[in-house]
Amino acid sequence: MDNPSFPGKDNKAFLQLYPVSGAERIEAIDVLRGFALLGILVINIVFFALPQALYFNPPVAGGFTGLNLLAWKFSYIFFFQKAMALFSMLFGAGLILMSDRAATAGRSLRGVYYRRIVWLLIFGLIHGYLLWYGDILFTYALCGLLLYLFRRCSVRTLIILGVAVLLCGILVQVASGYFNGQLRDEAARVQSILDAGKTINPQQERVLALWKQFETMFEASPDEIAAEVKAYRGGYTKNLAFRIPVTVMMQTQALIFLVFWRALGLMLLGMGLMKLRIFSGERSLRFYSLLSIGGLGIGLPLAGYGAGSLMEHDFDFIYQFSVGAHYNYLGAVLAALGYTGVVMIICKLGLLRRLTRRLAAVGRMALTNYLMQTVICTAIFYGFGLGLFGRIERLGLLGFVLGIWIFQVYFSTIWLKRFRFGPAEWLWRSLTYRRRQPMRIVQQEAQN
Repeated sequence: MDNPSFPGKDNKAFLQLYPVSGAERIEAIDVLRGFALLGILVINIVFFALPQALYFNPPVAGGFTGLNLLAWKFSYIFFFQKAMALFSMLFGAGLILMSDRAATAGRSLRGVYYRRIVWLLIFGLIHGYLLWYGDILFTYALCGLLLYLFRRCSVRTLIILGVAVLLCGILVQVASGYFNGQLRDEAARVQSILDAGKTINPQQERVLALWKQFETMFEASPDEIAAEVKAYRGGYTKNLAFRIPVTVMMQTQALIFLVFWRALGLMLLGMGLMKLRIFSGERSLRFYSLLSIGGLGIGLPLAGYGAGSLMEHDFDFIYQFSVGAHYNYLGAVLAALGYTGVVMIICKLGLLRRLTRRLAAVGRMALTNYLMQTVICTAIFYGFGLGLFGRIERLGLLGFVLGIWIFQVYFSTIWLKRFRFGPAEWLWRSLTYRRRQPMRIVQQEAQN
């Protein structure tokens, strides 16, 4: 979400609705966004490289003993839902930045904002159906359509709404867990009738069929996993045919029951926190110290306890919906705030300047880097590339993550020395503002 610096219009207010130059950006937000974007890959790479069934049942693929188990615990406790929580909050914060700049310019943001969101939705559809079912852009765009309505709410209202929406997400999952638990118990009772050699009525047959449908959805059989591996090791048309129904499910069922509430709630929180000047690095060192200690001191132990409880219950999906997943659901929000505190302290003290500049470059090219992660990972793991799907275990995948991190950090830094935007950001902005944006950095701008 950017400031204006596009030449060619006499109207100053019109100018202020155009994207910012590098010098006008808030670096702390870019550093945070870059940190979050890289952290997301720690989790996403598992779903690029291994069958999707491991979302609810991690032991089914990727190794779950020794160092592979440690790799899962590390990823779950420190990154699972934390990086995405931070990224989602920053998405909401971006709307506040845009709204404040438009208000200062005396211009309406509505047209620019909704064009921006509609194009993001289109990018999400293309990304989800043609490249990878795990796309988040579509969800962000849907949430973004609603966010605009709340941009002028007070901090108190935004935080209350954000927490309330997050809690709605928990209630939806708890209700789902209760329903599935009742269904499983009834199906077991009906099955015992069949095992006793008795007949069952049509209603009881429907109960069994419905339970088998839910069980298949959350507990994939070896044959189903083998079919997925075969599809993704095949050519593009084979994995496309396999991916389309999965993407439909992700953008309907998973969106309603898992993703939407969390994303929207976090965005609303991010809007409130941006109004409190937390993401811009304007609060005191003491504030950020307390934020980091409190957020990480509570959030990470909650996530760790949640990981242990899931293992104790053998990753039973009904337990996950009812209780087990919510330790990390809440812990991830706190940990994301804790990470924010740590990053803000580093930025305010001017520590690790070489690293923070490179993270800021990654953050400025977040859309490009997000899509680039998909291109790189599908080229490595899918059959139209190296075909390594299902062949690399968790520990090895962390090695790929490190390699991609290094590449993106250096690529982003080098690219932004020559260009004002990443390629995807340039396209997005050109479509949003309905005119081609200047891409190359002129010498004077580079010196600034």
